[in-house]
Amino acid sequence: MKVSLKWLSDYTAVPGDLKAFCDKLDLTGTGVEGVETLGEAFDGVVVGEVLTCEPHPDSDHMHVVTVNVGAEEPVQIVCGAPNIAADIKVPVACVGAVLPGDFKIKKSKLRGVVSLGMCCSQRELGLGSDHSGIWILPDETPVGTPIADIIGSGDTVLDLEITPNRPDCLSMVGMAREVGAMYQQPVHYPLADDVAKLADLTEGEDVAATVSVEIPEATRCPRYTARVIDNVKVGPSPDWLAERVSAAGGRPINNVVDVTNYILYLYGQPLHAFDYDTLKAEDGSVSVIVRAAEDGEKLTTLDGEERELTSDMTVIATPERAVALAGVMGGLDTEVTEGTTTVLLESATFEHGRTSRTSRNLGLISEASMRYERRVDDNLCEVVSQAAAALLAEVSGGTVRPGVVDVYPLPTEAAPLPFRIPRFNAMMGAEIPAEFVRDILVRLGCAVSAGENEDTLQVLPPTFRPDLEREIDLYEEVLRLWGMDRIEPTLPGGRKRVGTRTDEQQTRRLVNDTLRASGMNETMTYSFAEPGDIERLRLPAEGLGQAVELLNPLNADQSVMRQSIIPGLLRSVAYNQSRGVKNIQLYEIGTVFFAAEGRKKAKERQRLAGVLAGAMDEAAWNRPAVPFDFFDGKGVLENLARELALPKVRFRALTAEEAPQLQPGRAAEMMANGAVVGWVGEIHPLVAEAFGAQAPIVAFELDLDALVRAAQPARPYVDVPTFPAVTVDQAFVVGEDVSHEKMMQVMTSAGGKLLEGVALFDVYRDDERVGVGKKSMAYSLTYRAADRTLTSEEVEKAHGKLVTKVEKATGAEVRG
Repeated sequence: MKVSLKWLSDYTAVPGDLKAFCDKLDLTGTGVEGVETLGEAFDGVVVGEVLTCEPHPDSDHMHVVTVNVGAEEPVQIVCGAPNIAADIKVPVACVGAVLPGDFKIKKSKLRGVVSLGMCCSQRELGLGSDHSGIWILPDETPVGTPIADIIGSGDTVLDLEITPNRPDCLSMVGMAREVGAMYQQPVHYPLADDVAKLADLTEGEDVAATVSVEIPEATRCPRYTARVIDNVKVGPSPDWLAERVSAAGGRPINNVVDVTNYILYLYGQPLHAFDYDTLKAEDGSVSVIVRAAEDGEKLTTLDGEERELTSDMTVIATPERAVALAGVMGGLDTEVTEGTTTVLLESATFEHGRTSRTSRNLGLISEASMRYERRVDDNLCEVVSQAAAALLAEVSGGTVRPGVVDVYPLPTEAAPLPFRIPRFNAMMGAEIPAEFVRDILVRLGCAVSAGENEDTLQVLPPTFRPDLEREIDLYEEVLRLWGMDRIEPTLPGGRKRVGTRTDEQQTRRLVNDTLRASGMNETMTYSFAEPGDIERLRLPAEGLGQAVELLNPLNADQSVMRQSIIPGLLRSVAYNQSRGVKNIQLYEIGTVFFAAEGRKKAKERQRLAGVLAGAMDEAAWNRPAVPFDFFDGKGVLENLARELALPKVRFRALTAEEAPQLQPGRAAEMMANGAVVGWVGEIHPLVAEAFGAQAPIVAFELDLDALVRAAQPARPYVDVPTFPAVTVDQAFVVGEDVSHEKMMQVMTSAGGKLLEGVALFDVYRDDERVGVGKKSMAYSLTYRAADRTLTSEEVEKAHGKLVTKVEKATGAEVRG
């Protein structure tokens, strides 16, 4: 929402300190996303006087003119406007000026003649729709004067972020009300003044004699009003109207369309102007039907696109055809054109949810749909229509037919709410005066009266505030305007209570600490995902459940909830790599979603995922950069398992069929206490390419809930060893198909209580010395007893038993 401070000042006082004003808007819930000074858009555009005008030597429609722009010497400009002539004053964009649309004026040659600027039309300056010729200024306009000073465009425009629950702030009047409440100052509401003009502009037959409106389903359209304006002359808007439409972010088109946009920006009520003659039946009457679209019905909208409709959408129609998409956009064949002489003016409200679905399903979001999907107050439809009709007649020279067709099947009525001042102060932790409470509620449009007792108010919220549904909503309104920064912080009350984290919170904190200590950085990606992410990741869809689709997605690329965190992390890797960041170590703790077949409610699971790309350290003079590989990712998970004291942790190799998203031979699943908690491995190059990232990339994804369940916050105490250990090195020759995991399982089982530890320290392959298809694996085995010093006989016996079991279980041979 763009708010012109010049326009806003017509209704309430605007503070002079712009920064303080923007800060206060932020603190009261209206975010300021940008500040624009409109006069800056016309830097380099000045008033020029045309001294000479000669035909172009190589063109039958262009002219070569010399123009005095207030500089030391006139400038030469090539101009193709039909109304250019000597002795007139025009806006001149000098070399270096930048016009709306980021069009920069440069020195150029047109048909061989040098041109040092451009003589501008209103449309080229963004001040109107007239493009028929140069904008000729009054003779008394001073030469060399900046055009911003002439048109009075020295204005500041705020780009505000209006939250979805505040449709009232999507209008100048609504923002004036908000600013008036913020500073507790008077506000002038122009609606009564605008309506008063209608009496002098009304004549002719009553509108109800020729226009009828029918609404078969009241929920689709709670209210629809129609007025008719005759003898309209379509043309450029007055300068003040075009200026205000431009300041609000619109583009001036013609006086009829500009009035509808002006009223929308001023009051927040979308309007639509139909060419009355395109709606007429053979008998001259107009019948408007607000109905459901038919599946497959076609409508060409004002943007020239033919759109296929569904029965969930609502259309404005005549008995023969649909003529507009309700709440979103009008139809092309009923638009107001230069030949229009009679206008049917629509002021209505439509079901907000249906309007939102329609605009997003068609990819057609307009100023009107943005307001309708947030709810427009139906109580103001008719009176705003009066103001619009009066203004339209005034700027077009037309007359308004008496009366209005007003079909109002579902009136909106506000419900009164209590406001208990002691309860409010107790909840807020401050003593806010009752006079302030009453004053703020009245300034926000509420009707306030005495309640059941002296400490209670009876509050009737205005219908333009659909967000005020409960007493607590009123508390929030008063508190935000009182200022949350004025509330003194206090600790919550609690006697004989000691706050502490739960085991789950402690475990989550330990997970974060361990990953950061492992060199990883926490990040956050979108919970919304593209429908094809799982396919790009090459994960089998049947193991993940059904995707949860959004009923109202922000865009087509974020239309489902994510089933894995990895796609978002891979996009982060690609983003960093494309900007020259080579070494990337990211992790995220977040939620994934899936739906069980036949159930409406989605299920949620907490996941821990991470990616490593590049190297841990940059290359140095004494060492190269070592790229991350599978064992780096496995090492991170081993750190995690050690810190969480996970029981019986093991890694099982995964085949290409079991983990198609990972490189074959570089993939494993992590298990704790016999349950699978996740996987780790190097991302398959085809997966990395699908997400725009460069391999190699190591990734892991764990079930955080499973980690929390398996973690042991309280570890059993183990005495420090007091007796010496005996270490034995043993090498086994085994087949290539025997894994280290298998060897560890057998030795750990065979070693009994005396075997304290096993560590692999060498793997050796040699076809002549070891054998083809075989490998030598050397282990360091540690034996120790907790209550005595082991004898050599005890160690030999335990070790011999271990070797025998390894030979039988794996087919190993002892290497001498």
